[in-house]
Amino acid sequence: MKRNFHAGIQLSAGLSLNILTDDEVEQIHLGTLELLDQTGIYVEDEKALDRFEAGGANVDRDSRVVKIPPFVVEEAIRSAPSKVILPGRDPKHDLVLEGKRVHFTNFSEGILVNDPHTGESREPLKKDLVESARVIDYLDEIDFCEKALGAHDEDQLSVPLHNAEAYLTNTTKHCAFGPGNGKLLNKIIEMATAIAGGVKKFKERPLVSFTTCPVSPLKLITDCCEIIMESARNNVVCNILSMAMAGGTSPATLAGTLVTHNAEILSGLTLSQLTRKGAPVIYGSSTTAMDLKLAAATVGTPECALISGAVARLARRYLLPSYVAGG
Repeated sequence: MKRNFHAGIQLSAGLSLNILTDDEVEQIHLGTLELLDQTGIYVEDEKALDRFEAGGANVDRDSRVVKIPPFVVEEAIRSAPSKVILPGRDPKHDLVLEGKRVHFTNFSEGILVNDPHTGESREPLKKDLVESARVIDYLDEIDFCEKALGAHDEDQLSVPLHNAEAYLTNTTKHCAFGPGNGKLLNKIIEMATAIAGGVKKFKERPLVSFTTCPVSPLKLITDCCEIIMESARNNVVCNILSMAMAGGTSPATLAGTLVTHNAEILSGLTLSQLTRKGAPVIYGSSTTAMDLKLAAATVGTPECALISGAVARLARRYLLPSYVAGG
């Protein structure tokens, strides 16, 4: 079981980068609670509305706006586990996510692949997923496996199943997927259960985890709600990952974007905990700033680095493992 080095710790010597003070983190937290309580979040799925209403939130069925009282949000934060284990198909690749330990994964999802045999840039095929999974499995620097590509040659309504089949059968590391919706998530779990050797063994060592993204600003669409709730029911890890864009789908200021981002993650976390108390959740971020000339997301920029550092700081405030996009 791998426990990597710590990062973001206070040292008596050397350099450090401290994005937010404790007081600034607290102000963002309080601003988030006010936003969720007074403005609320749009929730598209009917079953998710039922969960929120039963859990003490104020639900407007006509507008589908859910206003979540602070005590509901803070209880959900307390019940989410601070330590998450991502089992690999081979136990030597098991990962412990806790505290300030840092692990690395590849990012997804590449929309073009450079053919290693012809040099041609083209759309990725399922065979490219197989080859990329084998490369990721070989590289010691990559701790767990995300699908680097999507199978563009398969039916796009069922492509998450093809993506999962390509990766689950070609890596011994833990796999993380965007499953598309709740139905496909359960199908992927069936596949992983067969590989694990049965239901009991999968429950002991879930080989897969799932990722889903709220829609900025402040929306939990049906697919997102299904993935959060089905992950919780199956007690598998769900990475709730905001992709807000400062100046586009969120305020231009760093503080304003962090409040929007935080509200999206905490609303999803609350839905998870209202579905199954103690369900494992990762606090995720691909949030960055918008390029005002191109109306596109900027990565590898100082703004992205600042947001990512601040997001990791917020996750630590909540004692949650975090997933933060690099540049």
